[in-house]
Amino acid sequence: MGASLVAPGGSVGVVDTVSPRESIEARKTAARDRLRTGRSRRPLAEVGEAARAIAGHLMATPEIRRAATVAAYVSVGTEPGTGPLLEELEAAGRRVLLPVLLPDGDLDWAAYDGPASLAPARLGLLEPVGHRQGPGAVATADVVLVPALAVDRRGVRLGRGGGSYDRALARVPVGTFVCALLYDDELLDEVPRADHDRTVTAVVTPRGVSRAGPA
Repeated sequence: MGASLVAPGGSVGVVDTVSPRESIEARKTAARDRLRTGRSRRPLAEVGEAARAIAGHLMATPEIRRAATVAAYVSVGTEPGTGPLLEELEAAGRRVLLPVLLPDGDLDWAAYDGPASLAPARLGLLEPVGHRQGPGAVATADVVLVPALAVDRRGVRLGRGGGSYDRALARVPVGTFVCALLYDDELLDEVPRADHDRTVTAVVTPRGVSRAGPA
């Protein structure tokens, strides 16, 4: 939408009245469409190789080696896979928390106890069936691993648009290692950022772990 403006000399122009917030959301939508299309075209063999590489890089980080509790998630479709990572975290004796999507879009958390502890849920998700520990349980994690479509060099994260992880990350104490899992070409120079968007401290891709710069 625009407003008519009579310019000097009597000509009529149009003033763009799109708000900065609307502009950011439009840029996010375009970026999400492009990134989802890119993921949908990835061969399954590449997805599997990436999952194994990501698990290896994360398990080698000092943050994971020191962690008692790790908040993670179960990947779906052609997202960077978390299957090998969950197996390695369990084998290493880490306590793993996984999200449960609530009706209002917030995230509850329950413990992971192997593949048999997961059940199909809405939106094609797999979720833990154990005791729910409340949305605040994510604050007890020493490491928080999050999904994303892209992250930029400052740690600005582009999610799917539901806001679930922005709400969850608002509960995570400052200084916690928060890492997004991506493919190599999803670490970008810049991602559109709104005021409510939460940043991450690192990104892991099949090439390795990258620490975020100043936001």
